[in-house]
Amino acid sequence: MTYDFSNKTVLITGAAGGIGKECARLFLDDGAQLILVDLEPNALREVADALGAPERITTVAGDLTDQNVLNEVRATVEIAGGLDALVPAAGIYRDRDVESMSIQEWRQTMSINLDSVFQLTQAVLPHLHDHAAIVNFASLAGSRGSRNHAHYAATKAALVAFGRSLALEIGHRGIRVNAVAPGIIRTQMTDTLVTTNGELLLQQTPLGRHGTAQEVATVVTFLCSEAASFVNGELIQVNGGLYMTG
Repeated sequence: MTYDFSNKTVLITGAAGGIGKECARLFLDDGAQLILVDLEPNALREVADALGAPERITTVAGDLTDQNVLNEVRATVEIAGGLDALVPAAGIYRDRDVESMSIQEWRQTMSINLDSVFQLTQAVLPHLHDHAAIVNFASLAGSRGSRNHAHYAATKAALVAFGRSLALEIGHRGIRVNAVAPGIIRTQMTDTLVTTNGELLLQQTPLGRHGTAQEVATVVTFLCSEAASFVNGELIQVNGGLYMTG
């Protein structure tokens, strides 16, 4: 399935990650201009080079919790003439049980997974075109909880509530805010989880397999397209039915 994003500008954070990179590829294939953001400059450069079409890709490397980086992203958006889609895909997933979790570990996850999404959204909101789309990244963990990932699960649940609240505030501009909730998607972020609990998770997944980054990215592009023009405030589960079991 392809959509027409010609003359549309899309901002993707976490663009060097497995899902972010695949989102960038699909949007580019469908004609979009891309602003790609990631913490790792070398990885970001490699992604941009691999995608090709340098005339349609602008990159910003840095930590979005840094105000200077946030200012650079906002300036880049202004130069681009605004945004038609915002996809904040950056995040971290660290193992730690609540009893031994330090306040620094809690705050780091909150800062990267939640605070940075709020700050980025607030920064670019005046530059979102009417009828634009925002797709946040929730998680199965945000609905069910996750052993040894309470901080991660809390941020993902909060992003759904944040997005729905935002949808109520900016719906009059025709801007839609939705979220996707991936399950076990084979990326570098989930390598440890798959290694330790992969077989159990496969048994609990009705489709009997793990997902791919492309299967998440296709839902993201759908939600940003005209095909989803009346989908708003929704959470789409992309986890092979795992959310129903366990």
